[in-house]
Amino acid sequence: MKRMSARMGILLLIAFGSTALAGCTRLNGHQGYVVDVDLVDSVQPGVDNRSSVAQVLGKPSFTSTFDEREWYYVSRDTRFYAYNNPKPRDQMVLRVRFDAKGVVTAVDRTGIEKVASINPYGKTTPTLGRTRTFFQDLFGNIGSVGSGQVPGGQNQGGGTRDQP
Repeated sequence: MKRMSARMGILLLIAFGSTALAGCTRLNGHQGYVVDVDLVDSVQPGVDNRSSVAQVLGKPSFTSTFDEREWYYVSRDTRFYAYNNPKPRDQMVLRVRFDAKGVVTAVDRTGIEKVASINPYGKTTPTLGRTRTFFQDLFGNIGSVGSGQVPGGQNQGGGTRDQP
């Protein structure tokens, strides 16, 4: 009987240990366009046009905001541990530029050097005006309806008149 419970304890310990170690596994992720280097290299300025680029590379990740003469294909590989934010490991942005007739004028590539690290301010957002608490916002207008006061503000007139 003791031998059976010892084996069960060891099996439970192994199961718990393997589950705990699974959370420490490094994960790889991919976002965006799947790059085929041969297809990307086949796009030639002065030879290809919009339809041939769309047939070879597919629909772009996005087009230029102000002008549809630039198509962008974005690809990013990430690495992270479970419950952590992904960190970029590799990135490629392919920009295909067209002239007014739709013929390719240039094909540019950029990489991981263009990834920006942004650290947002984590406390409070500075605002202009009064500082009010949650409860002042929640209960600030109680009793001010019909009294001539602006909710949470100063008396603006109205309400009762002074008797002479």
